[in-house]
Amino acid sequence: MKRLFIILLLISQNIFCQKYYTRTGNTEFKASVDTFEPVEAKNKSTSVILNTENGEIASLLLIKAFRFRLALMQEHFNENYMDSDKYPKATFTGKIHDFNIDEIVPEKEYKITGILNVRGIDKEIITPAKIIKTGNKIFLNSTFSVKPQDFKIKIPSIVRNKIAKSVIITINYELSEKK
Repeated sequence: MKRLFIILLLISQNIFCQKYYTRTGNTEFKASVDTFEPVEAKNKSTSVILNTENGEIASLLLIKAFRFRLALMQEHFNENYMDSDKYPKATFTGKIHDFNIDEIVPEKEYKITGILNVRGIDKEIITPAKIIKTGNKIFLNSTFSVKPQDFKIKIPSIVRNKIAKSVIITINYELSEKK
């Protein structure tokens, strides 16, 4: 958390950099297994900042902001799996490689690398992302997968077969120019 704050501070203090941001980014995950109840949730309040001068990107989301179809599933997610009182946030700090805002006409695919921190544990992420620029907005879309055990999330044996071994994360961010 401290590292993300420092990165966000450095990014925001550089007055010569063009920045894009959102506080309403959409982050979804699916951990469903066929023939069982869907295990999926949406978080529509991810904060993201993108420095267009160097492609650095940082995001932060509150774990309790994930919304499930079933309230009981949401309660189990927060209390039993994510321990969201102890670990209330997930963060990502990284870089969009070879990013050039002038080359996004109308869209381009880039590679993003960085560190995802969930439950206090860092995991390197490498994923392709589609970036579209329309007017003064940038749209960033990507999908990648993680494994619960990478973040020491223990799945009880009674539900192990009902939850996917890999969780699919989908991000859809609409970033506006910060002036």
